[in-house]
Amino acid sequence: MATSLFAFASLLLLIVLSNPDLAAFAHIADPAAPLATCPASWATATARTTLTAAKTARMSPSVTAETPTTMTLNSFAKGGDGGGPSDCDNKYHPDDEIVVALSTGWFDGMSRCLKNIMINVNGNSVLAKVVDECDSVNGCNKDYDFQPPCANNIVDASPAVWKALGIPKEVGEHSITWSDA
Repeated sequence: MATSLFAFASLLLLIVLSNPDLAAFAHIADPAAPLATCPASWATATARTTLTAAKTARMSPSVTAETPTTMTLNSFAKGGDGGGPSDCDNKYHPDDEIVVALSTGWFDGMSRCLKNIMINVNGNSVLAKVVDECDSVNGCNKDYDFQPPCANNIVDASPAVWKALGIPKEVGEHSITWSDA
């Protein structure tokens, strides 16, 4: 029994070591990185597709009166999962402030900085101030808290936005619509 258990554990370790995506999540690729790190294959894939990614990441869907998207949860507070201070005002924002970050294309070179957007879901709505970019090109390093780049259609919202919309934070992401206010 002990021999078969050892053989199984050895096989499992071999599978993890041979798969860079699994190795990253097992802290083999970067032992200093937090558990929610990017796959090790990210670096080589990014090196091959940097120009393509940079072009497509900026191409967020057009903004309409009801732009469908995914809202994700983010803390803009110092020490939160948002990383450094917000791009628009170089400040941190407490979790009880109604603020968002937009994907690179929607952030549009800071043109929406400190402006409000209207977020709608399930008959509820809230005005939220744009304070940051959810970078759709860069990621997976210390500057980005080892998180992968955002998709090109993300509204990254503070816990206060989730509360105002009546959505439990534990959900983590939720379908919404938004528009410029």
